[in-house]
Amino acid sequence: KIRDVLYRNANPADHDIPSPSGSALLAAPADASRVHVGSPTVPFRAEWARRRLTPRHTAFVRVAEGCDHACAFCAIPGFRGKFRSKPWEMLVEEISRLAAQGVKEINLIAEDTNQYGSDFAKSDPNRDTRRLSDLLYEIDTIPGIEWVRLLYCYPSYFSDDLIDAIAKIDKVVKYVDIPLQHVTENVLRRMNRPGKAHTLRILDKLRARIPNLVLRSTFIVGFPGETDADHRELVEFVEKMRFARAGFFAYSQEEGTAAFDHEDQVPEKVKTKRRDRLVQVQQRIQEEFAAAQQGKVLSVLVDKIDEDGMSVGRAWFDAPEIDSVVHLLQDVEPGTMVDVKIVGQHMFDLVGDCNLDGSAEEDLPDV
Repeated sequence: KIRDVLYRNANPADHDIPSPSGSALLAAPADASRVHVGSPTVPFRAEWARRRLTPRHTAFVRVAEGCDHACAFCAIPGFRGKFRSKPWEMLVEEISRLAAQGVKEINLIAEDTNQYGSDFAKSDPNRDTRRLSDLLYEIDTIPGIEWVRLLYCYPSYFSDDLIDAIAKIDKVVKYVDIPLQHVTENVLRRMNRPGKAHTLRILDKLRARIPNLVLRSTFIVGFPGETDADHRELVEFVEKMRFARAGFFAYSQEEGTAAFDHEDQVPEKVKTKRRDRLVQVQQRIQEEFAAAQQGKVLSVLVDKIDEDGMSVGRAWFDAPEIDSVVHLLQDVEPGTMVDVKIVGQHMFDLVGDCNLDGSAEEDLPDV
């Protein structure tokens, strides 16, 4: 639908021509004057020279496009297309060029980041067997990169090789973002997501084999058919698992998804109440996590100077833009990696002293 509307808006005189969902348009000559929107499954472009909106020392690198899953709440496959990994050589060149430009932190992203390479054998006659674990080892050899972070991992595809790579490679921060969306069998089945037992096995395996692992997740509350019992089970799960970082979102109907027309929609007031309850639980967990960092010496990557003139950065367990920060007591240039002693906290955020003897603790600022 979206492609059809875009096509017709761009070609008001050609309404008699089939839209991109039809075969006639796909066969049109390459030099035709009309605008083609076409298929969402398009070739990758070299992105190393793209204009980045992040600070020069950190970058998000997309390792794949599209998604082969059919989550009932998600419209992404309709406009991103099928899952396809970025070609190995293109990806390695992009990261190498970013490192040469001063990037110190690489955040790997995709719709399903940990599925990287699973489609190579289908398209490569030589049956390329390289996967995300191999990419992590390759990045480890690139000078200048100090942190590598995995975001948007699907609760599957965690091979033994990938888990070992995360655990063994020093540059790979022990932080895994794995959106679970829910935990009860009732809701997961309605969402068309992996079941609870599978999810628990994955989480237990990751925590058992990756020392000091920090897990981040996101959850949808108020999905059609979610009961009070489902909500209570989700709250208990979050309390028990103690995710260091988590986000909670009230379900929103998305046209074109399987869940859009479900009759058992949850009232907005109930969704908001359930979300707020989970946020309250997570706030306490994250405050306790911050308190546990007191007195530790952590490496901090400085991101910016804030409006009050303070240097602000992040420890390894915080992703850029979405997690907490560390306020420094000294002026430090953005892009610098510096060891600091944690001497205070403001809810989830930390205060760090670059004088590791803590000599500046007496003058903790309000932040």
